[in-house]
Amino acid sequence: MKTTILIRCALCAAFFVVFSLVGCDEDLDIYTIDAPSDLQAKIDSIAAAKAGLDTGDTTYIDIATAIVGAEDNSSAWWTAFSDYLTIPANKRLHLEFVNHSGAENWNNWNLAVTNEVADRDGDGYAEYFVLRSDAFGWGGGMVSEGYAFDVALITQNYPDTDGDGDIWNDFRATMQGAYVTLEVDHSVTGNVYVTATALGTNGTELVMTYQQEVSAVDDIIAFLVCDGSYFEIETAYLLPSQVTVVDDVEPVSIAVEGAPAFVEIGNENFWGDAIATVTFADGSSAQVDSTDISFTVVPDMTTLGEKTVLVAYSKTKQGEYTSAVSTYYTLEVTNSVVSMEVTTLPTISEYYFYSSDPIIFNTTGIVVTATYSDGSTGIVPNENLQFGTVPAAAGAQTVEISYVGATSTVTTTCPLTLVQGTSQVGATDFSTGWWTAFSDDYAVTSGSSTIITMYCYSNNLANYHSPSTILRKADLSEYAVVRMDNFGWGSGYDGIVTPTSDWNWDIFTSSISGSKVVITVTNNGDNTADIRYDVTYATGETHFQEYAGIVVDSSDLNCALVLEGAYLVIVNN
Repeated sequence: MKTTILIRCALCAAFFVVFSLVGCDEDLDIYTIDAPSDLQAKIDSIAAAKAGLDTGDTTYIDIATAIVGAEDNSSAWWTAFSDYLTIPANKRLHLEFVNHSGAENWNNWNLAVTNEVADRDGDGYAEYFVLRSDAFGWGGGMVSEGYAFDVALITQNYPDTDGDGDIWNDFRATMQGAYVTLEVDHSVTGNVYVTATALGTNGTELVMTYQQEVSAVDDIIAFLVCDGSYFEIETAYLLPSQVTVVDDVEPVSIAVEGAPAFVEIGNENFWGDAIATVTFADGSSAQVDSTDISFTVVPDMTTLGEKTVLVAYSKTKQGEYTSAVSTYYTLEVTNSVVSMEVTTLPTISEYYFYSSDPIIFNTTGIVVTATYSDGSTGIVPNENLQFGTVPAAAGAQTVEISYVGATSTVTTTCPLTLVQGTSQVGATDFSTGWWTAFSDDYAVTSGSSTIITMYCYSNNLANYHSPSTILRKADLSEYAVVRMDNFGWGSGYDGIVTPTSDWNWDIFTSSISGSKVVITVTNNGDNTADIRYDVTYATGETHFQEYAGIVVDSSDLNCALVLEGAYLVIVNN
């Protein structure tokens, strides 16, 4: 990074022209000269143009990588990157480039904003977020530090230019060859503001914005990422931040989750481990501390029966007092619990395992019934129970279930069966990130099929927290990646394959964990391959997902599994 003084630039430009006679159009690029004639007038014009941009605090950035990504758009995701661009607090990055896109919405520019560690493989490196040009994104490692990504804060003005009801075909057309201006403003208020303006060769202007909390003190770093796309970087410089004060906004609603459904008489804690989330007028939301909540209706915990708790919050986003927003929840005050039993087994009562790591117990479907001190019985909500982990050992096992009452703790157990698998992909705590854990590669010879049978355990938070299949060569060059949820990409897939499935999307995500998944990869011998997922949910319900005609080299075909937010126990192959 360097600070350019205008006089020095003018003298260097003159020197450069005299000795190299390099030409260009002044109207297109203020940093070059089209011919040596009328040299002084050109130098004066250049200086005047740069002076129009320079606020006195402009810091120009030397760009080492002017062309980012392969110019045939063959750079796969997370393989080609721009320079690291450091943005100190109170500075605003201004970046201009030409975007060259591929066939899909996401085959355009992607922006990663990270902490101060300028090394993707370095210790301590973590992303605040990755933002895609198609109004999508996700959070990274800084989420664990309290810097949450919120896709609801992305705004865009993408038009339906041709009036067919689909904005994305128009988006793809505009982004091809679009001139993009990205501004990343690192405010001392502890927020970053991203504004992306793309001017298409068709004259359409697309604007997308995003904002998020970041460190108010430490540098942040931004860089572009290719994904079947490439970029021509034109210029980059730093300017002073435009945001020194955050506009305050009012709260509009409050929601409470995790409040106890019932409490034993004698226990005055009606809040328990509940979490209150406030939504503000700008669309953002945040968990608020229980000390900032007022309880305008406090329940009588000394008598049995249903109680109502009224919860209110009366602060703006910046912590100023204002008109309150409120909600309520109910709970039951009961007699003390003296015993419990499992009266309905969970949906998953048989677990497959491979490693010795403890297994997270899936409570879906379980019913625990309590007996109270007066002899009555009732179902205990799962949120009032504490569940142990599943021991990783073959055969009959149990999971301990506890209820912590006002004066004592009552326990029971749930019987389970565990079966040893042959291998495992991913961590049993569901912490595996995308493209970080892979199965072995399985060769699929011409004219044959490879069948992999597995059990998938997932946090059930997203459709794609399930197995994906990679088709690739022996040297790991990819033909395609296809997910279990009717989605794929790659040179052998894009614009070629039409996936088919019979999913019920209303229950897909919640049904992933405990599913038996049989993946069949068929090498057709004619430089195409097919992939089929046959899935049996833990409930016994069956579905399929199929991809036919993926273009491959039949003489060099392997498959492997990859995933995120889940793990696989493979039981054959």
